[in-house]
Amino acid sequence: MNLTALKDHPRLLLKAALKPIQGTRFQPTGFPDLGAATYDGPDGRKMLLVESAQSMANRLESVCWDVVADDWVTPLQGLPVVKVKDKAGKPLTNSVLEAHRLNSAYIATTKGFSVIEDAIGFDEKRPFDRDKLIKALLKFDPNSLLHGVFLEKIAGVIRLPRALTAFIEAEEITVAASGGVKNDRVRASKGEEGRTAKEGFGNIPFHRDEYCGHITAFFNLDLSLIRGFGLGADVEAMLIAIALFKIQRLLRDGLRLRTACDLEVVGELTLQRPEGFTVPSLKELEDEKNGLPTLIKKASSGFAKPSATDLTFEE
Repeated sequence: MNLTALKDHPRLLLKAALKPIQGTRFQPTGFPDLGAATYDGPDGRKMLLVESAQSMANRLESVCWDVVADDWVTPLQGLPVVKVKDKAGKPLTNSVLEAHRLNSAYIATTKGFSVIEDAIGFDEKRPFDRDKLIKALLKFDPNSLLHGVFLEKIAGVIRLPRALTAFIEAEEITVAASGGVKNDRVRASKGEEGRTAKEGFGNIPFHRDEYCGHITAFFNLDLSLIRGFGLGADVEAMLIAIALFKIQRLLRDGLRLRTACDLEVVGELTLQRPEGFTVPSLKELEDEKNGLPTLIKKASSGFAKPSATDLTFEE
């Protein structure tokens, strides 16, 4: 695996064409009071947001976690993580799976969180020390260096933008309108004996909009931001490799976005910039000797010891 072609370039841009794994229709993400996010592109093409940046961040994280083992997947083992248990000592959640990472209420409200807060070293009477935040994130949750964090529970100025951003959109879309009926085989009339449709009684018709179109997943890795962390070449290489692993793993395993949105890659992952870089395969990234396991060991001097920080949520 060779990352030298990325040196001095500000961004790594990748994209992948996607299609439904069966049929032609797919269900996009929906938003409260809005529904599907349709819009007109600059050239007038009908566009659709299939998956938002915030949702993609969650998906890129989830492919890294082994839920059964309650640990990182094998190639990422040894990375720091904050684990939360309940009062009975049973696993509750962790900083990889929580949508707001270290700012999760299940993490930031625990007594043990003071260890992380002390490492960040925020002093409301002095300018915010960004370097301390970056080193604290590397120590306790390097995942936040890639996906960003906003620690408003400590102070509103403690934030870091995403280094890895992804989204999925579709162009030249058409609507596939359909619907159905939830049948009540006992009481078909929803007004019968005071029972209402809101309670789930009676035959209830519904409408549904799915879409057809050309789907593309986009990935943007901010190399300038990663270099600006000032954590050294070993950490930079590790973070870039983790980002590439997340992308490759998502494209292989994580494209069932919803029941009616099961996608697959068409062709290969495409490099947009910089020219001359060869995107390492998932096999190369997972390689024990030359891939992530070795890169993680090289960068481990800044990690917490042990790498998992255990907290207890007592509410």
